[in-house]
Amino acid sequence: MFNENLPQNAVVQKLIEKKYHISFAESCTGGLCCASLVSVPDASKVLNVSFVTYANEAKIKFLGVNSDIILQKGVVSEEVAGEMAKGAAKTAESEIGVGITGIAGPGGGTDKKPVGMVCFGFFVNEKVFTFTKQFGKAGRNNVREKSVEFVYSKLNELLS
Repeated sequence: MFNENLPQNAVVQKLIEKKYHISFAESCTGGLCCASLVSVPDASKVLNVSFVTYANEAKIKFLGVNSDIILQKGVVSEEVAGEMAKGAAKTAESEIGVGITGIAGPGGGTDKKPVGMVCFGFFVNEKVFTFTKQFGKAGRNNVREKSVEFVYSKLNELLS
């Protein structure tokens, strides 16, 4: 299963070199980002704890996401993803936090927030970076896998 060319391997090496730890706050990916990291040897040097916060209440309780932001912007928003990333890092005392919230489908989409829309937050060096990707109606598991690919690609960029 180990493939040295996968982007998560480079992320683990960069985190080790910087002496950083990472925590994930995952909603629509349901732990896939964390599982991908754990597949890399030495992941235990950079990962202490991560969160699967599928329900809004869990995002509020465990990550400190502001309920007003959920009400104003919606749970699938860059604002919430950013708060999830920061909350995961702060709660876990990690230098890096990643937040992912989206609509994997097949249902749940709207005109403004269609199926396949995923919002990402990255908390790096005390700064929050947010992004939104539209993966389309690629299928639930494809949206989740494409989200993981985006996370590791963006982490490699942000950690360089």
